[in-house]
Amino acid sequence: MEEPRKYKIEEEMNKLNLKNYKAASRVIPKHLKIAFNTFHNYRKLPVNGKADIPYATVRLLEGIFGMKAGELANYPIELKSLDTLIREEACGQEEEQK
Repeated sequence: MEEPRKYKIEEEMNKLNLKNYKAASRVIPKHLKIAFNTFHNYRKLPVNGKADIPYATVRLLEGIFGMKAGELANYPIELKSLDTLIREEACGQEEEQK
């Protein structure tokens, strides 16, 4: 079984008919100013891999595919506010002092 992918790029590409798929394969890398092979590699990134796509490129891809911010990711992203992070660190430091 194939490992889950980090982003939904391949799924979005597969929604296209053959003519648009071929056109998108040419046009998207040009628009992003990246090589075709780089775009191909972005499509195959595994969820657990260390490699990632630059944030600005992810946002551009979301726009290209008509997605909202964060919809391209194929994994949950835990969001915490700065107040929560500060509180958690303070609690951790108190535990270390005990």
